[in-house]
Amino acid sequence: MLSTPSPSLHLTQFSLPRNIEMASSTQFSLTFKPSPSPLFSNFPQTRFSPFTTAKPIASRFKVLASQTGFFTRLGRLIKEKAKSDVEKIFSGFSKTRDNLAVIDELLLYWNLADTDRVLDELEEALLVSDFGPRITIKIVERLREDILSGKLKSGSEIKDALKKSVLDLLTTKGSNTELRLGFRKPAVIMIVGVNGGGKTTSLGKLAYRLKNEGAKILMAAGDTFRAAASDQLEIWAERTGCEIVVAEKENAKASSVLSQAVKRGKEQGFDVVLCDTSGRLHTNYSLMEELIACKKAVEKVVRGAPNEILLVLDGNTGLNMLPQAREFNEVVGITGFILTKLDGSARGGCVVSVVDELGIPVKFVGVGEGVEDLQPFDAEAFVNAIFS
Repeated sequence: MLSTPSPSLHLTQFSLPRNIEMASSTQFSLTFKPSPSPLFSNFPQTRFSPFTTAKPIASRFKVLASQTGFFTRLGRLIKEKAKSDVEKIFSGFSKTRDNLAVIDELLLYWNLADTDRVLDELEEALLVSDFGPRITIKIVERLREDILSGKLKSGSEIKDALKKSVLDLLTTKGSNTELRLGFRKPAVIMIVGVNGGGKTTSLGKLAYRLKNEGAKILMAAGDTFRAAASDQLEIWAERTGCEIVVAEKENAKASSVLSQAVKRGKEQGFDVVLCDTSGRLHTNYSLMEELIACKKAVEKVVRGAPNEILLVLDGNTGLNMLPQAREFNEVVGITGFILTKLDGSARGGCVVSVVDELGIPVKFVGVGEGVEDLQPFDAEAFVNAIFS
């Protein structure tokens, strides 16, 4: 039975033009758009003729050992990069650290007689930084028990125990902080979230990081509701030198755009397809159901995809992000969080709260506006940054 043709899309390449012939639907064209930057100012604008129709692939998509090794190395390189960028993490959480600086003052001249007063003020400092009441009470009561039993005998020991409690929580409930990209190319990452959380920007920064580690990246402009979304992602494609699939017609279905992008990624040997989606309130159930359609469309093309579904959360919302996280997780099954705008927030404790509440790891944190300021999350670096 013939399927209804999907909306017309095109593939835009932001690298040097080259003579190539690719198999695809005739609904696609390949366009080179020069960047406004001096680097691209002398390049000619080239439009290639529409692609020829692809022949059906008879055999199943095979897993190659080299692909498995590539994704393993990619995850390891990103993790190592996180440990080398501790200064960015440290500076990014300066406001949260200022909030918690009172703890050092409390513990500097601590003595056993002041235990109740000190712990009450420590509890307040944790709550102000959005650690959440349940985590805060749990941490404080454990410290109280260890102090009264004689296990903790100095202010420095209390602070070390505090840091260990937070680190243990993060590493126990949110230990899988590396990207899990599976064993097949292309790996597919869906980026979801509410409007204004920094979703498209996070996708662009993630593309930059993955490309710098040697991955061949294809972007998919699946945000078909917001008029400027595709333009914004195209700018990121220019900045990062990645290719992008966008819908040429209005009212295109997001699931169709993502499906065609993943097909393109599979046919042309891309390593990773980054799928943008429309921002939506977690209370809008019809739009939330569209995410399910997007997920199913991608899975039909590559078995096991999407490999990651990353929820972007605005760090300025603090504990208010928890209802969003619960709803998105129930609908599509979130595999990790990207917490943005934490450099402008004193509520860094929300990182701990969201991991404790849902048991889902934080994969990346946004600690600045620069293209390199989306940092892989490292629990130990985070704890050291907020409790310096």
